[in-house]
Amino acid sequence: MKRGDLYLVTNPSAADPKRTRVFVVVSRQGLLGTRFSTVICAPVYSTRDGISTQVLVGIDEGLKHDSSIHCDALMSLPKSILTHFIGSLSETKIQELNRALRIALELEE
Repeated sequence: MKRGDLYLVTNPSAADPKRTRVFVVVSRQGLLGTRFSTVICAPVYSTRDGISTQVLVGIDEGLKHDSSIHCDALMSLPKSILTHFIGSLSETKIQELNRALRIALELEE
């Protein structure tokens, strides 16, 4: 598992109307190899609002259609449910993800 990997998760939360959803791992790489049991992920939605906290993704990242990563909806997910690997973000998309996360969390560059 590495930062920027996309996974299809079944029943991610009771509040999610979809039975499955794709998530992107956004936790720092140093955490992923530890015994810590959860990681921070951002959900991928088929809706795209064009706001600065969303990153456009699609077929190049292993998805079936154009979608967007929503950095305003971060979730902590158990590593154990991240088993259905879909694809990975390119370095360019990771840079876009970093920018969107900074905006969502109001962090200075």
